[in-house]
Amino acid sequence: MAEIVANSVLPSHKEALTVITEDGETLVAELAQPEGKDPAATLVLVHPLPTHGGSSDSHLYKKMAWRLPALSNLAILRFNTRGTTSSLGTSSGEFDSSNKEGLDLKAVVEKAVHLTNQPPWVIGWSFGTDVILRNARQLNIAGVILLSPPLRYTKEEELISWSDFDKPMYALIPELDDYLKPAEAKIRFSNLPNLNLVPIAGAKHLWIGETQVRVVLNSITKFITGLNQDLPVEYSGPMTRHNDLAKN
Repeated sequence: MAEIVANSVLPSHKEALTVITEDGETLVAELAQPEGKDPAATLVLVHPLPTHGGSSDSHLYKKMAWRLPALSNLAILRFNTRGTTSSLGTSSGEFDSSNKEGLDLKAVVEKAVHLTNQPPWVIGWSFGTDVILRNARQLNIAGVILLSPPLRYTKEEELISWSDFDKPMYALIPELDDYLKPAEAKIRFSNLPNLNLVPIAGAKHLWIGETQVRVVLNSITKFITGLNQDLPVEYSGPMTRHNDLAKN
C-alpha cells in the first residue's frame, strides 16, 4: 500500500473533450471515468475566478479527477469556461462575469448527460458557485455542491429561485473564508431551506493543504454516495505522480 499524497494520480479512463456552446464558443474539457465499470455518478466541476488564476487545473479539481474515479467510482468532468487556459488548453471567448458562462455550463451539462446517460451533479468553487446559482436552476442536474460561495455576482432573486429545488443541495463554508463566513452564510442563504450548510472548522477559501483537500473530497463523496466513511489515504494499485514541470 502506498500513501496518497498531493500529486498522486490513480487509474482512470481519461478522454479529452471539445464542447460547443449555443453562441459558438469552443470549450476544452476532460472526462475522467472509472476503469472498467459505469460510474455511480458524474460530477461537472465549475472552476474559480479565471481572472485570478482559476481554471480546470485549480488544485481541488485536479485532485478530484486524479482520485475519485478510482476511490469513489465517480466520473469527473472538468472544463475551462470561456477565455480560460489550463493544461487542458484554452477555451475560446472572453470572461463574462458569470453571465455567458451560463451557456458554457449548459453545454457541458448536456455533454455529460450524453456521454454518461445520467444527469450530473454540478460542483462550483468560488466563482463557479455564482455560475451555478445564476444559471443552473433549469438544467438537468442531480444535485448541487457549493465550495466557498462568495455570492459576488448572484442576485437575491436568483438565490430565491432555488427555494423549491427538489434535488440535494450542499454548501461547504470555510470558518476562515475571505468572503462569506458561516454566520453570514446562514443569513444570506436563509431563503433556501433545502440547502444544507456545512461549516468547516479551520478551513480557508482556497482549501490549501492535504488536510483540507481530504475534507472536501470526503464530504463530496459522502453527499453523493450516502456512504458515511472517509476515503482511503493509501492505495494498493498502480499510482503515478503528477509533475507540474513536465510538458502537457
